[in-house]
Amino acid sequence: MMDWNDSHALLSGEQLIFAITIPLSTSIILANLVIILGIAWNRQLHNTTNYFFLSLLVADMCTGVALPFIPLMGLNRALSSSSCLVAHVFPNFLFLAFLFNLVMVHYERYICIVDPLCYNNLWMHRSFPLALLVVWAPPLLYASLPAFGWNNWTGPDWNGCCASSPDITLLPNCSTNKTMCCSYRRVFPNAFIYLEVYGLVLPAILTIAGMVGHVLWITRGQLKDICRLHRSVERGSQASEREQRLNMRYTRCLVAVSLTFLACWVPYLIYMHACIAFLISDTKRSSTTHIVLSCTGIGSMAVVPLVLGLANRQYTEPAFKLLQKLRDRWRRRTQGSEEVAV
Repeated sequence: MMDWNDSHALLSGEQLIFAITIPLSTSIILANLVIILGIAWNRQLHNTTNYFFLSLLVADMCTGVALPFIPLMGLNRALSSSSCLVAHVFPNFLFLAFLFNLVMVHYERYICIVDPLCYNNLWMHRSFPLALLVVWAPPLLYASLPAFGWNNWTGPDWNGCCASSPDITLLPNCSTNKTMCCSYRRVFPNAFIYLEVYGLVLPAILTIAGMVGHVLWITRGQLKDICRLHRSVERGSQASEREQRLNMRYTRCLVAVSLTFLACWVPYLIYMHACIAFLISDTKRSSTTHIVLSCTGIGSMAVVPLVLGLANRQYTEPAFKLLQKLRDRWRRRTQGSEEVAV
């Protein structure tokens, strides 16, 4: 009876993960493909700036592919040692590569606004392959550290791993064969998790937030200068209609950035600190709560490049033209069939 309950718990956890992540993963992959094809179709977009964004889209699409497997790392499963390492190391590498690419894209556009005179002389423009190596190689090296020995695979606390976990199918040889119980605690030591969260992930998020906030601050100052010059030319003390439109546009931009941060970053920050809190207290997590937080947190962060890409009409223009052509053909066919029927 115990075996059936454990098997049912694991199955229900995996079903919940797939029910949440499969639609989100499919949407992320398709949206990234649309933007990638839009950049590849328009030759005017073939420059270094868009190549960086293209690398981000590829990383985001890979994150979308790995999205169903990231929450599975929170479940204890029956896997061999090699399969367990791959199931944890590879999704972590894709996630870190996505984060590094996101920081690189924000930094490149941040320099374009803050210091436009030095923008074309950036090292990343002079050596694009080196920049790609910077955003892909360090995540791979760090994520591969558990495979090179920094793990808890021979830890002393895995004798009752399968039996004590409510999320694992209890196998007959589980207590004797320790390699059958795959848990993130076996692959990632606590020091590894702390270093990744507080040494890589959180600084990257704060860096992105700082760059976006500084750009908004510069935009606000430039807007004030424009309004001041406009009033001096027209010699009026009240705000004109043009100033009101500029202020309204800035307000909309500020609201859009704030909503994007709240919708895309806050769920992941909540998930990240909840995981750290559970790790410090060493308490058993509620499987449903952890699954929902992990799926929504990782998924919401993967939407950030899509917001940046879909907001640019140049990226989405080929897709819109294709849809318009298909719609026109459909209308012609329906009109022709109606005329024949009459």
